[in-house]
Amino acid sequence: MAAEIINVTTEEQLREALDIRKEVFVIEQKVPLDIEIDELDSLDADAHHILIKYEGEYAATGRVTYYNKDSAKMQRIAVRKPFRSKGLGRVLLMAMETQARELKLLHSVLDAQCQAEAFYSKLGYVTTSDEPFDDAGIPHVRMKKQLQ
Repeated sequence: MAAEIINVTTEEQLREALDIRKEVFVIEQKVPLDIEIDELDSLDADAHHILIKYEGEYAATGRVTYYNKDSAKMQRIAVRKPFRSKGLGRVLLMAMETQARELKLLHSVLDAQCQAEAFYSKLGYVTTSDEPFDDAGIPHVRMKKQLQ
């Protein structure tokens, strides 16, 4: 069954996206809730949320924001545990990149958890940070990809 890509436009969809993030980041990875949810998590913020539905269930989410005038920042990329290893992370990231291209952005920047660095490398991202850095108690690296 194909994954359904949803560009979040309703409060209900946004709540589903935030629920996935709470499940993955707050419950599973112990990120404090007040760090995870921020001012970009509203429908009127300058951010684009994407949901992936798979077999009738909301399975993954991500958020596209502006990093600078020509780059998108890919953030809050989360796939619920029962849906991992089904290729949904790839589907999600490609949908996020499509969104960034539609916004006429040339590059995609993301801060990857070190354990996910190889995943992003396979999708064309190049590590640009010299050393891993801490974000919410989890080691990350900055990565970048040309979109156009």
